[in-house]
Amino acid sequence: MYSQQTKVVGERQFLPRKSPLTKAILSASLALHCLALTPNDASAAPAQAITQQKVFTIAAGPLGAALTRFSGDAGVVVSFGANLTAGLTTAGLNGAYSTEQGFAILLSGSGLHAQKVDETTYWVSTAPQTNAMELSPLSIKGQETGSVTEGTGSYTTGTTSTATRMNLSIKETPQSISVVTHQRMDDQALQSITDVLEQTPGVTISRDSSERFNIYSRGSEITKYQYDGVTTSLQNQTQTMTQNLADMAIYDKIEIVRGATGLMTGAGVPGGVVNMVRKRPTETFQASVEGSVGRWDYKRSQVDVSGPLLDSGKLRARLVAAKQDNDTFTDDYSQAKDVLYGVFEADLTDTTTARFGIDYEKYKVHGVSGVPLMYSDGSQTHFSRSTSAGAPWSTTEFDTTNYFFNVDQQLAGDWKLSVGGNYMDVNRHISGASVYPTPTSGVDKATGNVTAEILNNVQVDQTQKSLEVNVQGPFTLFGREHQAIVGYNFQRYKNNHDAYGSSYPTVNIFAWDQVQPTANDNHVLIFDTYTIERGYYAATRLNPLDDFHVILGARVSDYTFYNLTAIPTSTYSVTSTYGTHGEVTPYAGVVYDLTPEQSLYASYTDIFQPNSVSDINGKVIDPQVGSNYEMGWKGEFYDGRLNANAAVYQVKRDNATERAGSVSGVSYYRAISGTETNGYDLELSGEVLPGWNVSGSYSHSRSENADGVRQLTYYPLDTVRLWNTYRFEGELRDLTIGAGLRWNSKMAVAYTALKGKATQDDYFVADAMARYRFNDHLSATLNVSNIFDKKYYTAIQTLAYGYYGEPRNATLGLKYDF
Repeated sequence: MYSQQTKVVGERQFLPRKSPLTKAILSASLALHCLALTPNDASAAPAQAITQQKVFTIAAGPLGAALTRFSGDAGVVVSFGANLTAGLTTAGLNGAYSTEQGFAILLSGSGLHAQKVDETTYWVSTAPQTNAMELSPLSIKGQETGSVTEGTGSYTTGTTSTATRMNLSIKETPQSISVVTHQRMDDQALQSITDVLEQTPGVTISRDSSERFNIYSRGSEITKYQYDGVTTSLQNQTQTMTQNLADMAIYDKIEIVRGATGLMTGAGVPGGVVNMVRKRPTETFQASVEGSVGRWDYKRSQVDVSGPLLDSGKLRARLVAAKQDNDTFTDDYSQAKDVLYGVFEADLTDTTTARFGIDYEKYKVHGVSGVPLMYSDGSQTHFSRSTSAGAPWSTTEFDTTNYFFNVDQQLAGDWKLSVGGNYMDVNRHISGASVYPTPTSGVDKATGNVTAEILNNVQVDQTQKSLEVNVQGPFTLFGREHQAIVGYNFQRYKNNHDAYGSSYPTVNIFAWDQVQPTANDNHVLIFDTYTIERGYYAATRLNPLDDFHVILGARVSDYTFYNLTAIPTSTYSVTSTYGTHGEVTPYAGVVYDLTPEQSLYASYTDIFQPNSVSDINGKVIDPQVGSNYEMGWKGEFYDGRLNANAAVYQVKRDNATERAGSVSGVSYYRAISGTETNGYDLELSGEVLPGWNVSGSYSHSRSENADGVRQLTYYPLDTVRLWNTYRFEGELRDLTIGAGLRWNSKMAVAYTALKGKATQDDYFVADAMARYRFNDHLSATLNVSNIFDKKYYTAIQTLAYGYYGEPRNATLGLKYDF
């Protein structure tokens, strides 16, 4: 039986009332729990009281991981929330102990205790009666309790600050937030940011080329990516979109806010923001080595070492290194990645923590992915998934280095000053030949002939400087405590793009070996972009009643944009500039607590997003302006281990942009006014039963122009994302299994010049995993993707290009924890 956790209020304890959602979850989970029992479990009599001693050997380290291992060895079920154990450590357990003794030792000094629900089930909760010394949490220095997901085994998080910069729970935040935790990434073998976002509710992915991903949410591209809350920009037109190639080896979790985030991220981007939260140094030593192999000669290895450098623990460090090499299902298309991450963290004083680090990623690709979608007669192509759209000698290489720092200073009255900065340096090089994407001509069905683009050399240098400073804390007004935050952030984006030697011959798509590099090395394109964003913001969370909360805020922004597009071999040269000063972006949100577990919310923010793309005349398109409305319900159950939400939203915009064509390889765009996006999201994530983690969502999003005609038809109208894992009990306690599916509704693009249309009917893809832990140190994980070997396009786009999803694949990984 799955019982609710005892809540603590002062000296009194009580069991919270079961909400309708809670009752439904309990009923469904009980049925699944019965199915999960082994034959011996199903026929066994109720277990007798566990009082005998057993021998345990559990190493010191993260408390969450130690509790999970202890429960398996003790033959009991233990459940706890990520917000309880995040950042906490334990000295371990060695020797013969009873279950109660083992819990007591592992939890010693953490301010937590294990509450026995029945003979085989325990809850971990805040101790109801203890002294101040025992309540002091053992945490990662400088990290808010509940914000770290590593070592918790959880599919949700205790706190998040991406939407408002204030450390609130998901239930307390009046916007849609999804979190992909460290455990979720491990379970599904999500190795890249696009792997993660493909599993995220309400997010869809398209592409412009092999390594250029367009991430959309609520009718708009997500162009703001944060590293530990420090904002960077991504501009599609520059083609250097390195944030979308990030490897997940160095990250603890990914937070995705859907909807306008103008308060925190500068320009009010209506799609949302992705916050990539890096791993932090730990107070105790921990290390792991892992490797995996898979289909198409996939090989990946990773090492992660963390711990104190001084006996006092006041200086800590972490080093992560990863290497991946693989071919792919596309002929002559392979990938290679090298990742290195180092970070130092120091307690400069009892109230000051500083962190400095560097992360580096080298990403290199040989060949070209994707296939042309249309024949010249207007019919859709149906090439095999192995068909290559480029020459084998084609090469794309990215070198990305981030230098970052953070300083947290505790102030009087529980106020805190935070300063963070990030400097990104990117070098991109391209040399190759591929099908020239165009919606006005296609592949000759009889001969296989098609227009190709050959480039000798494309060199891009990009730098981004970002700074975030804020001070936040509580204040008292009319006898109640409230929160306030005041901050400043700055971004400078600089991108220099030079192309040399190009030609556009007719080639046979099945004979790429006959295509050679172009003979000329003329300077054919200069494309330079420079932007500066800066702004001041302030927000407050007012609590006029115990169950009613109001968030009010505003941002004042300055924005400068400069672009130069020139073709040195001709007289074409266009300069575009745009600037604004003192642009105000208001934000408002209300949250009403129906019960301690459930709340209703509504929020509003203006949209102001300067465009970084130009029209056919080279003039930058005026900024997108509009409004974003959202309202919904949120639930936080089982002491934060399970989060649920339902949201409806409306986004209104003028000057939204869409690609209209290209001149000499440079895309130009047009503005669309009166765009309106309406939709809703449903999401459930966390632990619904001890050992059973679930993530499920359904999203609907429809964008229309002022005439009511649907826009963005090349993105699905509806999406479903389902994934769950179950960790067995008893004799199978070392086994975890998981399965899930992704479903997208129909996508289509009409090509007027070709008098044809490309479509991808609705489809679903099923995945599964199994993990077995041999002992405290060694585990093996098998992941199988696309179990039924579905052939489908992950993306179709206006350039008449399509990208196939990966065929059935299996990877086997081993991990050794020291």
